[in-house]
Amino acid sequence: MARLLPPESAAVELVALQVGVGAGTLERWQAELLSGPARGRAQTAAARLEAVITTASMNEAAKNAWCREHGVYAAELAQWLASATAALGEPPKAAVRAHAKPQDGRRIKELERNLLRKDRALAETLALLVLSKKVDAIFNKGEDE
Repeated sequence: MARLLPPESAAVELVALQVGVGAGTLERWQAELLSGPARGRAQTAAARLEAVITTASMNEAAKNAWCREHGVYAAELAQWLASATAALGEPPKAAVRAHAKPQDGRRIKELERNLLRKDRALAETLALLVLSKKVDAIFNKGEDE
């Protein structure tokens, strides 16, 4: 039945063949559903996104005509556009931090301390290596003469 409703609106004959129900019965069910209030029909996320994409390039008059034809309020369409735009944006930093656990903070501090300790040890080792090369250069220079 959902295939008969907007935005897909498949042909009744095609759906009747696929489902195995008479075309007259499907047309009656479609008419009953479309005659009811638009709020009673559930719109899938894909259908809402398709509606937003379809109406994006339309002017207001064409958009309003499309809404009347498909049983959607213009305000709903605007809300769908806003939610799609918000979903495509970057997540707020506060929400990302909310997922961090307290033990993660302790683990990060511990790792930073270890990194600092290893950086200092590497700097000390480099200094000793440079000094040992200088000492070798000084003492080997004297043996050549």
